[in-house]
Amino acid sequence: MKKYILAIDQGTTSSRALLFDASFQIVGVGQHEFAQHFPSNGWVEHDAEELWESTLKSCHDAIDAAGKNLGSSISAQDIAGIGITNQRETTVVWDRLTGKPIANAIVWQDRRTAEYCDGLRRAGHEPMVQEATGLLIDSYFSASKLRWLLDNVPNARTRAEAGELAFGTIDSFLLWRLSGGKSHCTDATNASRTQLFNITSQEWDERLLTLFGIPDSMLPQVKDCASDFGTTDPALFGAAIPVAGMIGDQQAAAFGQCCFDAGMAKSTYGTGCFLLMNTGANIVRSEHRLLSTVAYRLNGVATYAVEGSIFMAGATMQWIRDGLKLIDDAAASEALAIETGDELSVYLVPAFTGLGAPYWDAEARGALYGLTRDTGIKEVVTAGLLSVCYQTRDLVEAIRGDGATLENLRVDGGMANNDWVMQKLADVLGCTVQRPTLVETTALGAAYMACLQLGLVESLDALAARWQLDSSWQQVQSEDWRVRHYTGWLEAVDRTRSSG
Repeated sequence: MKKYILAIDQGTTSSRALLFDASFQIVGVGQHEFAQHFPSNGWVEHDAEELWESTLKSCHDAIDAAGKNLGSSISAQDIAGIGITNQRETTVVWDRLTGKPIANAIVWQDRRTAEYCDGLRRAGHEPMVQEATGLLIDSYFSASKLRWLLDNVPNARTRAEAGELAFGTIDSFLLWRLSGGKSHCTDATNASRTQLFNITSQEWDERLLTLFGIPDSMLPQVKDCASDFGTTDPALFGAAIPVAGMIGDQQAAAFGQCCFDAGMAKSTYGTGCFLLMNTGANIVRSEHRLLSTVAYRLNGVATYAVEGSIFMAGATMQWIRDGLKLIDDAAASEALAIETGDELSVYLVPAFTGLGAPYWDAEARGALYGLTRDTGIKEVVTAGLLSVCYQTRDLVEAIRGDGATLENLRVDGGMANNDWVMQKLADVLGCTVQRPTLVETTALGAAYMACLQLGLVESLDALAARWQLDSSWQQVQSEDWRVRHYTGWLEAVDRTRSSG
């Protein structure tokens, strides 16, 4: 009997692979960071070859690590299947014959198409785009990035129209490579983030392909999140392994958090921060500039979510560590924050690549406010941590403005391990914050999808029964503290916005 599921978690700053046993315990992990490329102001790129190589190496490392941890080597014959989760919206175009990318991948954070997107909005296209996709017109999504590649890489458009090029988000590119070029597919969650996919009809939308100038021959086949995506090339792992699950990273985290019922919500603190609330079979059209998206699709039936996206969370602390060199590692930030106390009046607005929801201001840029002579390293570091809490409050206020009630928020991602931040999050939001025993919920969600396809778990109820609480936090600060500090944040954001 095959005992293990391999989950690939290809993120914005690193590629990871985790091997889960039959009880969903992690038995092996592999992880490799890769270079971030910033060729111009507001541009962010990845070398897709490096993404692939780091992913493959992480898979082998996870398998090797599991063998060492368990005292017995593990082979491909022991692995029942693979689940893939990935940074969403990041756009790759590659040669169908060679599998080689024609240019660097344009990352979801990239803002080079902001002016083009502004033009589409001014021309009145946003209502149609939002109705079809649930998304606002923004350079965040894949469509304008893909158009840019076709228009700016020599001969790209001609080759695309001749059927020589393939497009995909990172899941599709990895699947193509894993399968030896035999599978060109994506899942409904990743498709829903391209701004080319109609989330009601669950099909690529011809109106959007025409609007953005995208040949339909480039597009992957869209499947359920738990589906037969083909098998790996036997040369990669020694034997063919089924690829049985694919789901975008934020939806994977919600699925790993078992947010299966309408009204349940999670917030993931990775490079960015993404809050998803399950809305069931209903597509909720936000009046506060949140996004409607596919939470997951199983057996041809889509479950939807409303989402708020923040571009800079963990990436803010990475900047404080690597750019300003104020700390040696992110873990040091918690001790500095404890020293700082609860009455900090310094605000860091991390609009390094613009502001996400609910502002959607691509031209805003980061700023520090409230500096005095006694402001030092600990105050700046603490302001960076608090910016994540305040930005989450922005999203929660928008959700509440749309009429939803949020009393409990499940959290995961790297920053969820920071107890100080989690307490301040509860204080700023005024709701209960819950951290599960396993915070690797993104990879877990991908593993769950593969298990559903392979028949290794019976139902969503069986998965929900596995969720376990590790810690929870409730508001301990006064309402006066909460109002006062959030008001200061809103004033800082207002001064930072490009139209402010």
